[in-house]
Amino acid sequence: MDEKFDIQEYMTKGVERVVSDALKATLKDPRESAFMVKFAAASKASSRKRKKAEARGEHIPPFLIASITSKCNLHCAGCYSRCNNATVDSEPVAQLTAEEWGRIFKEADELGISFILLAGGEPMLRRDVITAAAETPDILFPIFTNGTFVDGKYLEMFDKSRNLLPIISIEGEREVTDARRGEGIYDHLISNMNKLHEHGLIFGASVTVTTQNIREVTTESFLNKLSDRGCKVVIFVEYVPVSDDSAYLAPGDEDREYLAAEISRLRNSHPEMVYISFPGDEKNSGGCVAAGRGFFHINSHGGAEPCPFSPYSDVNIKDKPLRDALNSPLFMALRAGDILKDTHEGGCVLYEKKELVEKLLNEASKSL
Repeated sequence: MDEKFDIQEYMTKGVERVVSDALKATLKDPRESAFMVKFAAASKASSRKRKKAEARGEHIPPFLIASITSKCNLHCAGCYSRCNNATVDSEPVAQLTAEEWGRIFKEADELGISFILLAGGEPMLRRDVITAAAETPDILFPIFTNGTFVDGKYLEMFDKSRNLLPIISIEGEREVTDARRGEGIYDHLISNMNKLHEHGLIFGASVTVTTQNIREVTTESFLNKLSDRGCKVVIFVEYVPVSDDSAYLAPGDEDREYLAAEISRLRNSHPEMVYISFPGDEKNSGGCVAAGRGFFHINSHGGAEPCPFSPYSDVNIKDKPLRDALNSPLFMALRAGDILKDTHEGGCVLYEKKELVEKLLNEASKSL
């Protein structure tokens, strides 16, 4: 990686592009557009906070992923979270309370974090935490949901608090979605998308991209069906293999190049929607942006982790402020070394090199 690469500048430009695209996408919706104008101003203020921190030698990422529950009602094929035993069926114990999450959200706002992605398990099972998120209006909270818990109370909350943005997981058309998420789920998702649209609420879609569906989920037909129902954001999440048997599903370099080209085309031809790829083009971002370079992860029990796909932690947010978690020995070691810049076959470099991450974790734990 070029030593002159400026990760803060790279991430700031990325945030500015997302916000700019969102403004264009909401021009025909007065309430959403008004919110996005306010959020654009808040995002610029957050960017100034991050730049000031960078000037004094402290790096603050613009994104945080918060897994606010370990519980989920679905059993999706190839779920990395269930494979890591991070998602369960029973009521989890010792999870962070809504008050603790509220503190984290406020600290994130003070540091200059602009986006907090709420994940799980199924995050909409934690209405109390989502209520706490609504009380932090200068942060945008995309809620990565399986889309099965959209009810009247949530419709009212989303209408009142426009910083809450449901991102509904869908794998493509009916056949591929039901194959991964369960029979009848596709129709359930379409029904709930229609409810959101009928109430004048925008939403996004999260698509897990594999070698098997990458062509389908970038077609005009699939994306137009989402757009017609009020979808304004499509996030393409590259599949991370949970076993050697599923490695063939992870997009390789050729697939990533195809996806990047398609996203570029879609941004130009369909400005009414925002298109994002995660983790995106690592070559242009100087490597993986986990471990606080561009984002980090807090699990439902408070452990600060490099990434949801790399569930290793040496700091718990119950015991430390968010700033300290960002500068944990493990995060510092990952950012200082070469592992985030390493090449890998597909999916996630930290998942692929988990033995090396475990070694760094052991060394970090000894320093505490």
